[in-house]
Amino acid sequence: MSLKDQITEDMKTAMRAKEVARLGAIRLLLAAIKQREVDERIVVDDAGVIATVEKMIKQRKDSIAQFEKAGRDDLVAIEASEMAILQAYLPAQLSDEEVAAAVAAAVSSTGAAGPQDMGKVIGVLKPQLAGKADMGKVSALVKAALAQ
Repeated sequence: MSLKDQITEDMKTAMRAKEVARLGAIRLLLAAIKQREVDERIVVDDAGVIATVEKMIKQRKDSIAQFEKAGRDDLVAIEASEMAILQAYLPAQLSDEEVAAAVAAAVSSTGAAGPQDMGKVIGVLKPQLAGKADMGKVSALVKAALAQ
C-alpha cells in the first residue's frame, strides 16, 4: 500500500471515529498532495508525498515561531498538534550519530575540501537522507565539517 493510500485510509478512519483535529490535518495533507499532482501533471509517489509532508511540517514550525512571538498559545497548540499528526507519515528519523556518519562519508567520498564544495556534499546526501533527517541540521553539519 502506497503512502498516499495509507493517508486516505487514515482519513476514513478519522471520519468514522469523529476525530475532528486529525481529520482536518489529514485533509490538508491530501489537498496539498492533490494540488501538487494537478500543478505538475504527475501522480505523486511515496517520495513526493514525503516531500509534501516535510514542506507542511516546515510551514507548521514557522507558524509556531510566529505565533509564539505574538503570544498566541491557542494557535501554537493547534499547529503543534497538526505537526505531530503529519510527522507520523515520515519515515523513522535517523539518530544524530547516523547523520554525522553519513555526512562524514559523503565528505570523504566527494573529496570536498572547503565551503565551496558544500553543494557537492548536499547533492550526495539529499537523496540518502530526505525524509529521514532534518535537512537544516544536515546542512549545518556539512558546513561544520567543511570549515575544519
